[in-house]
Amino acid sequence: MKTLEEFQAGQTLLIDKPLTWSSFQAVNKVKWALKSTFKVKKLKVGHAGTLDPLATGLLIICVGKNTKKIAEYQGQVKEYTGTITVGGTTPSYDLESDINKTFPTEHITEELIHETTQQFLGEIDQKPPIFSALKKDGKRLYELARAGEEVEIPSRKITIEAFQITRIELPEIDFRVVCSKGTYIRSLAHDFGQALHSGAHLSALRRTKIGDFDVKDAISPEAFGESLRS
Repeated sequence: MKTLEEFQAGQTLLIDKPLTWSSFQAVNKVKWALKSTFKVKKLKVGHAGTLDPLATGLLIICVGKNTKKIAEYQGQVKEYTGTITVGGTTPSYDLESDINKTFPTEHITEELIHETTQQFLGEIDQKPPIFSALKKDGKRLYELARAGEEVEIPSRKITIEAFQITRIELPEIDFRVVCSKGTYIRSLAHDFGQALHSGAHLSALRRTKIGDFDVKDAISPEAFGESLRS
């Protein structure tokens, strides 16, 4: 086990965030485990890139002086796998909210699905979802959305390096995406549904890589706590 001094000097932890946990909860679990193990009141702990509660996978948590590396990690290319469900949209673009509109899917073929991915490769304009933690006029967008306010969200440039379809079993489409910082996979799922002349939402998501870091090398927050006690 590493010493308190080693954690204070700087450590980068790879955590596999469980489903329904917020990134904040995962950081708090790690922070509590460290503070209770070493009997300290203060220790810098932060994460390098939020994962939605309904997503699982790689969360980089920086401890001590490595918190200075957070911006560097956030800027690295990310890889995700997941499932897009066609035929219905939701206000949040994922399963956080209920389906609000349904669309035909009879015309969607495997060929159309593979062809449509080509529209999203390279540098593209993407609008973040209204149900996001981005701020407008000092308020989180999801706060404005839940209050029923209409908000105009500007699009921004992102880069999709790879968009691979790994399984088609309609209405489900499994995918692998490699993308730049600032990409919302929920928005990609929503926009992909529109490009198919239907509607879609993100029904599963897992972050598998951030730069050279791989979720295969990550452990759960509970396992990290147990490692401190062993």
